[in-house]
Amino acid sequence: MKKLWLSGAALSAAMVLAACGEETSETSAEGGGEDSYTIGVTQIVEHPSLDAATEGFKRAFEEAGLEVTFDDQVAQGDQNNSQSISQKFVADGVDLIFANSTPSALSSLNATADIPIVFTSVTDPLSANLVADMEAPGGNVTGTTDMHPDAISNTVEFMTNELDVKSIGMVYNAGEPNSVVQVDAVKEAVGSDVTVEEAAVSTSADVKQAAESLVGKVDAFYIITDNTVVSALESVIGVANDQDIPLFVGELDSVARGGFAAFGFEYGDIGYEAGQMAVEILTEGADPGEMAVQYPGNLKLMINRDAAEEMGIEVKPEWEEMAEFTE
Repeated sequence: MKKLWLSGAALSAAMVLAACGEETSETSAEGGGEDSYTIGVTQIVEHPSLDAATEGFKRAFEEAGLEVTFDDQVAQGDQNNSQSISQKFVADGVDLIFANSTPSALSSLNATADIPIVFTSVTDPLSANLVADMEAPGGNVTGTTDMHPDAISNTVEFMTNELDVKSIGMVYNAGEPNSVVQVDAVKEAVGSDVTVEEAAVSTSADVKQAAESLVGKVDAFYIITDNTVVSALESVIGVANDQDIPLFVGELDSVARGGFAAFGFEYGDIGYEAGQMAVEILTEGADPGEMAVQYPGNLKLMINRDAAEEMGIEVKPEWEEMAEFTE
C-alpha cells in the first residue's frame, strides 16, 4: 500500500480514506423495513480478532433484516488516519459510527458529540475516558468491552501453578491506554513472587526486537490484547518457538495463529452484541448514553497442541479436562 504525504486537513481526510480503501457493502433481507441506514465502520488495524468483531457487528444487522450501507475504513495503525476517518464520517452525516478498538472509539468521540457511537474491542472504557460510568455511559457512546474480569487472573494462575513461571515478559504499546491497563492488572495479579519484564513498542516493526530483548530474562511471554503487537504476533511466535518460551496470549484467535494458550472468548460475539445495541439505537431510538456497557461472556481456556510442541511444553493429562484444544 502506498503512503500518501499530504497537506491540508480536508485533503488529508479524503485521501486517507482512499489510501485505506473504501469497502462499501449493503445488506438487506426480504420483508425488511423501508428505512435504510449508513454506518461508518472505523477499525484501527487489521487482525483476526478485530476482523471477527466487525463481522459479528454486521451479522446483527443481517439478522435484523435491515437495509444498511457500511463504509468500512481501516486506519493502518495510525492515530492521525483514525481521526481523519472519524471526521469524514461526520462530514458525510452517517447515521451511526461503529468504532472497533480503543483508538478508534476515542477518535470518533473527539469528532462528534451528536452521532451515536457504538464501540467494541475496548478494554477499559472508563480509564480511556470514553464513558462516565459503565452502567450509564452518558453522552452519545456505548458498546462492548473485550476485558473479561477473570481473564488475566486466570492466565497468571495457570502460568504460575502449571508451569512454575517466575518471570513474565510483556511486549506492548505504551501509547495504547487499553494495554497499559492490562499490564497494570498483570502486575497486580502476580503478587510479590513473580516479576513482570516489560518491552514497549511504538509500531509493529518494533515487535520482534522487543521480544528478543526479553530472551534470557523471562520464563514466559504474555501478549495481551494490544493491537500493535497482535498485528505482528508472528514475530513473537517466532522468538517463542526458537527459544522454547511459552507464549500466552489474550485472545482465542491468537491461539489459532500459534500462541500456546489463552483464557478468552470469541470476538465475533462481542461484535455481534455491539451490533444488537446499534440496531436498538437506530430502530427504536434508544439513547446510547443510557445503555450499559456490556462485558464478554463464555470465558474458556484454549491450548494449541502444535504450539506446545514447538515451545517445548509437555501437555499434562489434567489439562485435557480444563481446556479446549486446537492444532
